Order: sequence, then structure tokens, then C-alpha cells
Amino acid sequence: MVDMESPYSPPSPLEDSVINIPLYRDFVGTEDLQDISESISEEALSNLDVSEYHSSGLCSSSESSTVPDALTPASSPSSGVSGVVAGQEEFTSASLNLECRVCADRASGYHYGVHACEGCKGFFRRTIRLKLEYDKSIRFGRMPQSEKLKLKAEILTGEKEPFVIHDMDTLHLAEQTLVAKMVGTAGGLAEKDAEVRIFHCCQCTSVETVTELTEFAKSVPGFCNLDLNDQVTLLKYGVYEALFAMLASCMNKDGLLVAYGSGFITREFLKSLRRPISDMMEPKFQFAMKFNALGLDDSDLALFVAAIICCGDRPGLMNVPYIEQMQESIVHVLQLHLQNNHPDNTFLFPKLLQKLADLRQLVTEHAQLVQEIKKTEETSLHPLLQEIYRDMY
Repeated sequence: MVDMESPYSPPSPLEDSVINIPLYRDFVGTEDLQDISESISEEALSNLDVSEYHSSGLCSSSESSTVPDALTPASSPSSGVSGVVAGQEEFTSASLNLECRVCADRASGYHYGVHACEGCKGFFRRTIRLKLEYDKSIRFGRMPQSEKLKLKAEILTGEKEPFVIHDMDTLHLAEQTLVAKMVGTAGGLAEKDAEVRIFHCCQCTSVETVTELTEFAKSVPGFCNLDLNDQVTLLKYGVYEALFAMLASCMNKDGLLVAYGSGFITREFLKSLRRPISDMMEPKFQFAMKFNALGLDDSDLALFVAAIICCGDRPGLMNVPYIEQMQESIVHVLQLHLQNNHPDNTFLFPKLLQKLADLRQLVTEHAQLVQEIKKTEETSLHPLLQEIYRDMY
């Protein structure tokens, strides 16, 4: 018996008739069809069971010639190649493992001109259907799940409770961990009393804040146009008033955040230290409770600090009229900003101006305590702070 060649020839999964189906082009993308076609081996086609192919109904002449009465999923243009499309989708996602061009997640197909996942496809569909317009509020697309989990872990790790310093033991532990670099800058400081070590840490923080306030003052309009001597005078008399106003945000009735928020030293522990160190922080707590009650935000505080620095009644100023004009402009902007930012608090502006006098009194008392500490304690002032305190009051 002569073997006859079977009349059946399995169609290529990417025959022209299949490729030309609109839904198929939308799902896969024409630019990928050639690569996918070449990647399917002859072995995969040879494993295709002819009987299963006939039983699937794809080659049935009777079914192919039947015209449906209604539009159903079975009568859609892609229904005739449903097996091919399903196999192609599985091949594309599993073998090629394409990434979403928007968020780098796993792509489910070719949507709206690019390979995209289901989430981004839905986003574009809603945007086009509803004709939405978005502001450029972020420069990234949808975050992949892996990056989202990593970012969430970093945030949770950074939200540790501050280390509480409430006695000498916890103070010693904090000095070894939180503020080791600050304390270690002075030779032999570890052998000195706790009061001296705390005063040294306060100086380190003050020097850093004074440096930041100097840079902030340069950003105030008109400040850099002043004579250099006037700039130095304004900073010399204004930085500690601004420092104590900013320090209030790190305080509550129970204590003070230290070491960039990683530590919390209790108010009662500071009171337990010997004089005059114990007298240094209590007035700041009393001022902070009243100042924090005003409910200022960062923008309010920035304008208030600018008004503190640009004060025309500082001793030794040369260009007083210009500085007074600067302060008037800043105070006027502060008033308008408070009215807009706190419309229900009518008396916030006059209350805030009263704090200027309170800050001056606070700095005067602080300078007197510093002079007393220099006489009674075995410590020295930082050169920058010495320059500020010299002939100040």
C-alpha cells in the first residue's frame, strides 16, 4: 500500500489570514509578529494533534460556512483563531516575559501602542474614554509592586521611636550611639561631668543651626545688597532669636527631640541637672508651649524668621532706612500670609508680633547664663558662638 501524503497541512499560527484580523493585531502588535513566528519551532507544530484540531471545529466546513444570526463571542472575528490567540498570549507573556513600558510590571499584551500591563491599560482606557487631563504632579508612572514593597519597608524602618534619655545611664548610652561624633570632637570630654557634655552638644547643634540661618538670610530679597558689616550685625543679633523660635517645633511639654529626631531627652531629666545648666532649658520650654499654641506651619515660620533677622533697630547698623523698609515689606507679607493661611484666627498676627519681644528677653537671659557657665564650669565656647556673644548684651 502506497503511503499517501495527508491533505491536511497545519496552518501556521501566524498565517496571513490570522495576522490580518484587527483584534489580533491589536492584541499582539504587528512589529512583534515576525519575531514570534520565527521563534516557534517545527517541533511545536509537529506535536499538534490532527484529530484534536479537527474536533475543535476550526476546520469544519459546515461551521465555517454558517452565518450567525446575532453577534456573539463565537461569531466575533477572533473566535475562529481563539486557540491560536490563547496560545500566542501564553507564549508572549511566559517565554518573552515582556515588561510594561509604563511601570515595568509584567505586560499582558499590546495596548494603545505599547506593551502594557492590565493596570496601565485600564488607566489609558479611562483617560481616553473620559477625555481626562492630568497635571504633571509626578514624573514617574505606576510603581511596580517590587519597588513599592521596598519603599514601604524603608519607610517603616525609618519610623523608629526616638531613644528616650531620662537618666544618666540612658544619657551615656545615647552619647555612645546617637551623638558619638559630636561628643568626640573635643578631647577628654568623656571624662567630664554630664552637664558639661550636654552643654557641648548644645553648642554643636547651635553652630550648625547658625550656619543654616546664615544661608537662609542670603535668600531673603535685598539682604545680600547690604553692606557686609550690616549683614554680620543682623545675623549676630538675630540668629539666637530665630534659633529659639525654630527650637520650639522640637519641644513639647515632656521633653526635647535631639540628634536629628533620633533621641528624646525628657524635661524632668534636664531639670535634675545642677545649676546653671538646669536653668538653661526650662525658659525655652515655657516659651515653646506658648509659641506652639499659635499653630504655625513651616511657611509661617519662614516669614517670621526673616522678619526677625531683618530688624532695623539692631545696634551698629549703618543703612537703617533700607533695613527698616525690608522689614516692613516682610512683615506685610507675613500679615497677608497669615490671613490667607489662618483665616479663622483673626488675632494671630498681633500675637506673633508679641513673640518678638519675648524672644529678645529669652536671648538676653540665655546670654547671661552662658557667661555664668563659662565662669563656673570647665568648658569653653565655640569660636563662632564667642563672636556672637561678644559685646552682644
